[in-house]
Amino acid sequence: MEYEERCLMVQEPKFDCLLFDLDDTLYPMSSGISSHVKTNIEDYMVEKLGIEESKIENLGNLLYKNYGTTMAGLRAIGYNFDYDEYHSFVHGRLPYDNIKPDPVLKHILKNMRIRKLIFTNGDMVHAVRALKRLGLEDCFEGIICFETLNPPCLLPGDQALEIFDIAGHFAGSGSTDELPRTPVLCKPNVDAMEAALRIANVNPYKAVCPPDSLMPDARSYNNIHRLLVL
Repeated sequence: MEYEERCLMVQEPKFDCLLFDLDDTLYPMSSGISSHVKTNIEDYMVEKLGIEESKIENLGNLLYKNYGTTMAGLRAIGYNFDYDEYHSFVHGRLPYDNIKPDPVLKHILKNMRIRKLIFTNGDMVHAVRALKRLGLEDCFEGIICFETLNPPCLLPGDQALEIFDIAGHFAGSGSTDELPRTPVLCKPNVDAMEAALRIANVNPYKAVCPPDSLMPDARSYNNIHRLLVL
């Protein structure tokens, strides 16, 4: 009896769920999607939020670095906008034809006897379109996306009386601890990770969501292929 119990313990799989990022992970960065997203975000900041074009690059870098996404950072420093409009502007003009079907990845995923979910900061429309282009729409149990973690933005509403000057804050030796909080829940925020695990009913000790730092080339499509066949 003891021998049988020990055998069962050895045979029990170490992990029972994989959570995959989507962009520049399930398809290669060479598709150019990420560069178009960056351009569209910058255009949105100028056209819709009235931010001076000369400030866009530095501001965008600061927001992404400190809040995980530019969108989360914009909301934190006081900009108010409709989330659906933002996603439509940023993702609606992407060249999805650049994302090609990946039959090799599909074969690998289909033969993995383990729960598989998408966990992305993007919106549902974008995630579905990208997965369809890849031919992977039936390879995942579900999609945890922006709408999963965030309630709709209540609009109309006024901008903050004063937009927080994050560039000036750091120029004056301000610390990250003094930054305003964002109402947007997104990766790599720990709260977002915990919420995703709860929603998916995943045991955090038996789930794998490999961080970019574990891959020689950050968010590398090639490394995802390599990881899955190991």
